Amino acid sequence: MIDQNNSLTDDGINLEVPKSRRTKGSVFIVLAVVLALLGLFAWGLIQSGKGPVDSGDAPDFTLVDFNGSTITLSELRGQVVIINFWASWCPPCREEAAYLEATWRKYKDQGVIFIGVDYVDTEKAALAYMDEFDLTYFNGPDIGTRIAQAYNIKGVPETFYVDKLGKLRGMHIGPLSTPQLDEKIDEMLAESYP
Repeated sequence: MIDQNNSLTDDGINLEVPKSRRTKGSVFIVLAVVLALLGLFAWGLIQSGKGPVDSGDAPDFTLVDFNGSTITLSELRGQVVIINFWASWCPPCREEAAYLEATWRKYKDQGVIFIGVDYVDTEKAALAYMDEFDLTYFNGPDIGTRIAQAYNIKGVPETFYVDKLGKLRGMHIGPLSTPQLDEKIDEMLAESYP
């Protein structure tokens, strides 16, 4: 039987869920969702407010190149390491590509390793870029952007300098030009370690 409030009744018993109970549950769910979204937003602001990592231990990673070879940063202790984030679609990356390769060739027999980390790119475009600039140093794709996230990069190109002890010695945002990289490498090669 339906009463005048359109509630189903059975011998005078109201079977409708009270509006106050229904409203409290809905408010709780909405409030929980809003708080979760605010938490995610706050976390995102904190992360975006952090600049790239430029000191302390260099975040370790293993990178697989386009031929299936691997390199692990922590296994390169005792050598100066230059990590360059790049992409084939990035005009400023094109500006520095020839300089990076020339610098690599100049220092490769002096205990210096270059690692190119291809960021958000297609393999075909990346390989064409590497062929165009005759890049011979180690390059591989950053699958899932996990390396970029570890270094908290803001874009490409970005270059990180790692000393012989695996410590970050700074970074550079934007394209490098002569003699910036040479000067930094010379500085790190000249350092004496205990």
